[in-house]
Amino acid sequence: MSKISIGDTVEVLDDPISGRVVAITASEVTIATEDGFDMTFDIREVVKVAQGEMIIPSYEEVAKNLQEKEVFKKKPKRPVQKPKERSAPPMEVDLHVNKLVKSTKGMTNHDMVMLQLDTAKRQLDFAISKRIPKVVFIHGVGQGVLKEELKYLFGRYDNVRISEADYKKYGLGAMEIYIIQNPKII
Repeated sequence: MSKISIGDTVEVLDDPISGRVVAITASEVTIATEDGFDMTFDIREVVKVAQGEMIIPSYEEVAKNLQEKEVFKKKPKRPVQKPKERSAPPMEVDLHVNKLVKSTKGMTNHDMVMLQLDTAKRQLDFAISKRIPKVVFIHGVGQGVLKEELKYLFGRYDNVRISEADYKKYGLGAMEIYIIQNPKII
């Protein structure tokens, strides 16, 4: 390959950029592009153009330059991290009365709690039948009446475990039910 010197017309290998050489260092070439910009490239990324024709480097020169480029260097392997527990997002059941009925007009507090408990029982039975492992019941904070009733209701099931739901996501107003899929028969 011929030596590049100031004043030569060159083209960049990986980009459609050409221009006249204005400065050269040991490893870099600065060219003035046809658009009037000065751009600096690695000396191995430019080729000299003679009278409008590109001087084609040999296969060995191209292969050597490609091997030296960062893109083609092998990256060190990172340690493979094992995926965390792959659990589907839990089924969420919001037991707030305004989510269950359009209007509470004419309902007593007892009627509202009974509606919430019936909904919770139906949803838990559905989750058990569909083998859904985790259900979050959002009961709200309030005075704790619904929470205690839910604990009593879920306590009657042999194959469920009750715990507090994720505090960051739900605060104190939710409980998480784990459904044991294969309960041991004693």
